[in-house]
Amino acid sequence: MPDNVVLIIRFHPVGGEDVSVISRDFEGEPEAVEAIAHALDERHSLVLTRARYARETEVNGVVINLANVVSVRVSKTDSPEAGQYL
Repeated sequence: MPDNVVLIIRFHPVGGEDVSVISRDFEGEPEAVEAIAHALDERHSLVLTRARYARETEVNGVVINLANVVSVRVSKTDSPEAGQYL
C-alpha cells in the first residue's frame, strides 16, 4: 500500500484567522475533499490522526470542529492559487 500524500488543509472560519493543518490522512486531494464534505454534511468534527498544525514538527491527532467553518481548501502546496475548495 503506498504512503498517503502530504496535504495542506486550510480551514477558513466564520470569524478569526485561517487554520492550516498538514496531514497524511488521505491518499489524495479528492479523498480529503470527500471526507471533509461528508463530515460537514453529517455535522461531525473532522478527525485527523496523522496531522500537524502549520509548521510544527510533531505529528499528532487533530480534531477540527467544522460547525463554524465557511470554506476549506485542500492542496499539495501552500499556495493561494492551488488546491480544491469546498
